[in-house]
Amino acid sequence: MTSHQWGRVADDGTVYVRTADGERSVGSYPAGTPEEALAFFTERFAALAFEVELLEKRVNSGVMSPEEAAESVRTVRAQVHDANAVGDLAGLEARLDALAPILATQRDARRAEKEKRNAEAREAKEKLVAQAEKLAEGDDWRHGANRLRDLLEQWKAIPRIDRASDDALWRRFSTARTGYTRRRKAHFAQLSEQREGAKAVKERLAAEAEALADSTDWGPTAGRYRDLMRDWKAAGPAPKDIDDKLWKRFRGAQDRFFGARDAANAALDEEFAANAVVKDALLVEAEALLPALEESGDIEAAKRAFRDIADRWDAAGKVPRSRMKELEARIRKVEQTIRGHEDEQWRRSDPEKSARADDMVAKLQAAIDDVEADLEKARAAGNDKKVAELEENLASRHAFLEMARRASAEYGS
Repeated sequence: MTSHQWGRVADDGTVYVRTADGERSVGSYPAGTPEEALAFFTERFAALAFEVELLEKRVNSGVMSPEEAAESVRTVRAQVHDANAVGDLAGLEARLDALAPILATQRDARRAEKEKRNAEAREAKEKLVAQAEKLAEGDDWRHGANRLRDLLEQWKAIPRIDRASDDALWRRFSTARTGYTRRRKAHFAQLSEQREGAKAVKERLAAEAEALADSTDWGPTAGRYRDLMRDWKAAGPAPKDIDDKLWKRFRGAQDRFFGARDAANAALDEEFAANAVVKDALLVEAEALLPALEESGDIEAAKRAFRDIADRWDAAGKVPRSRMKELEARIRKVEQTIRGHEDEQWRRSDPEKSARADDMVAKLQAAIDDVEADLEKARAAGNDKKVAELEENLASRHAFLEMARRASAEYGS
């Protein structure tokens, strides 16, 4: 007799497996030795053990549904229970039994996930219904129909929930769509009637616009065109083909007038270009006053010189609109700087000059902080026009602040 931990081979060649209930014959291997017979049946056990191990991995990984896994466990258990193999068959069954609580946990998780999906689907459908009902109550005739179609496609993509709830929500959704469609059709039927009235109004407006097209009374005529445009918009749409033709007449008359106005303004700008040359020269003269003032401190002389320049500035006349802000900003900066020197001189002679100087420093600093904050906002918004204005303002305030600080330091010394 040849023995093994889990079985033996009898003298007649019969192979037995040891179980908790005693020995059980699993077959014979007449073609080989007892050792080969045991090896043959232990290899069968190894194959079963591999099946159990593979099943454990698949169950633990969750790649199988709990129902599929339970069926596989039953199949493998049947193979193990009556297996013609030598090995710890009870141990394999115990490993299969150990999968039961795992499958129970997975079933609970699947059930919870399903309930969660159902809840999410219900919530999603309720939201779609609410949106559809809100659209049905509104008057967004242009986009509402497309939006309702989008909502319908979203509805189709959401899984069904329990039949009663799903049907109830669908009835609400469908009712909202139907109600909106009926109201939309009624609206456009009414609109069609209104278009005939708009046609008469727009014919009158187009005729008046054409009558004004050659006017050279630029200001009042531009204002009248604004009024005509307002009336045009208020008239509402005429029938499509007629509306396009009337708009072409109306817009063509506008373009002729404003094109002529722009050409006239361009001619004036060309005429004023020479004045800008004169003012550029005056700016060079005015800005040269500031270094001289810093050096001499003669404020009265600087004021007299600036008044003379200002008189010549006014006499030079208008400049092209594109240069107005730039030139005015530079001359104003010179004026403000001279005034700043004058204010500083006055502060130096004031009986309470020390307190006033300190107060001025604080106020200027606070004002600069406000301007710098506004400047950062303008830069972030990309408002170049505002940035230029604030930078000019900031430069002037910094000049005043420096003077105020020097005065404060002098009084405090």
